Amino acid sequence: MSAFAISSAIALVNEPREQNQYNNSASATHAKTSNFFEVFLESLVDGILIFTHRGTLIHTNTKASKLFQQLSADSKHPSAIPQEVWRVCESLIEGRELFGEQPVVIESEVKTSANKPLRLRGQWLEGEYTSPHIIIFIEDCQQSWKNQAIAETQKYGFTEREAQIWSLRRARLSYKQIATKLYISENTVKKHMKNIHAKRRQANWAEQN
Repeated sequence: MSAFAISSAIALVNEPREQNQYNNSASATHAKTSNFFEVFLESLVDGILIFTHRGTLIHTNTKASKLFQQLSADSKHPSAIPQEVWRVCESLIEGRELFGEQPVVIESEVKTSANKPLRLRGQWLEGEYTSPHIIIFIEDCQQSWKNQAIAETQKYGFTEREAQIWSLRRARLSYKQIATKLYISENTVKKHMKNIHAKRRQANWAEQN
């Protein structure tokens, strides 16, 4: 996902209009641009949170809202910004005070109350026509692992059983956990993993030669 693209979208929405542009045509154009910005953020796989340079939350896409609620589930104030998210935001603000406009990316891995792993990644957004903003991506690690396993299954031609095992392995399950989950022996898991690695090596070798 391109932070530059998001920054450009924010700039378009916030772009100042001349006095003579306050007419129906300009208003319609501005509305369409704002609508495009909303659709663009909703289409993203990751959750997106956008803050002002002072740390005020100004936009959240639907994916982020759902993950946001899971992080807030144990909070006495569910509407407040989850502590894990605020730490990333605060670190970026403090970093800017210390290091100026030097590019900084803050990453953090957290778990929801349901023990779902999430990855937070925050950075500053700079735009020529808008003030600096903070953007925080919230990645559902389990979904990312699943998507990656599906893509690799297609790329390397895994069998159905290999695909099942590789998906669980991508989700960081041990051989023993995979065997238990699929009702097979650990040796069978090892055998399939050997075939999986062989297919990956063969495909990678073919790409390089």
